[in-house]
Amino acid sequence: MNHLTKTLFWLTAFSIAMGFMETAVVVYLRELYYPAGFKFPLAPITPTVAITEFLREAATVIMLAGIGILSGKNRMQRFAFFIYAFAIWDIFYYVFLKLLLDWPASLFTWDILFLIPIPWVGPVLAPCIVSLTMILLTAAIFYAQEKNDSVTFRPEECILQITGCIIIIGSFLWDYIQAHNGSDIWILSSKEALLTDMTNYIPQAYNWWVFWTGEAVILYGITLFLIRTKSKKTNTCR
Repeated sequence: MNHLTKTLFWLTAFSIAMGFMETAVVVYLRELYYPAGFKFPLAPITPTVAITEFLREAATVIMLAGIGILSGKNRMQRFAFFIYAFAIWDIFYYVFLKLLLDWPASLFTWDILFLIPIPWVGPVLAPCIVSLTMILLTAAIFYAQEKNDSVTFRPEECILQITGCIIIIGSFLWDYIQAHNGSDIWILSSKEALLTDMTNYIPQAYNWWVFWTGEAVILYGITLFLIRTKSKKTNTCR
């Protein structure tokens, strides 16, 4: 087992375990707040629980970024390991929810994804597709670095990746913003206003057009990166 394979093995094990830990927390919360099963609108929660949830979300991202940074030997590898860990964690979070709670009922079941700074919502299928795209990007990075550890993204490739991510995040915020007609949306970032508002919010329609636009931009950036690095590898062989 070479170093990369060994690292990926333990990174996968870590991410699956984190996925289970995340699921365990949700199982406890649903037992307390949704004994009849999770559904919108969200049940009222205390400010203390809300702050704990906000910080737990932030801590999860920090842990995934930390394991990625520790696993990689250069900036591109650290980024690749981070998004790979994030993807595996997210996919297995839903796998364990299905095994333990038989939820979601389908891939089109609505879920609340994040609460920072306002609720991100969308069908379960959407974050799963994002996770698969992260795994694809990880594979592209390690393919490119197979013979050249110094390969990095060009500025235009970075711009495409970032732009695609922003568009996809916009798709997760879209329905919530639409429900408020875009007015005073950021005022809801205050703790009390947001907690009150979430108990009245029921998602209506996910904007798949925005989501697929973001996905297309990201995939275009990955394609450009692969074409460039493949061409460089071919020229090197000659």
